[in-house]
Amino acid sequence: MRILYLASTGPADATRASIPFHLAVNGSAAVGQEAVVVLAGDATEFLQPDVVAAVTGVGLPPLQELFDKARHQRVPIHV
Repeated sequence: MRILYLASTGPADATRASIPFHLAVNGSAAVGQEAVVVLAGDATEFLQPDVVAAVTGVGLPPLQELFDKARHQRVPIHV
């Protein structure tokens, strides 16, 4: 099964911004499903490494950790 996650929230709301990445890498990809994340709107700010490094949502892993896990699991991130 292939699942597309659309991330449209930027760093202004760290928790909401982290949820698509968390679901993709710790949910879908972890159980063998093919996950893809698409950055749209304010989420395109995450193309800047310093922005990713500064985001940590409430009750979620830091966004940098989620991005690293996406890279390790080969979860594509499209813009």
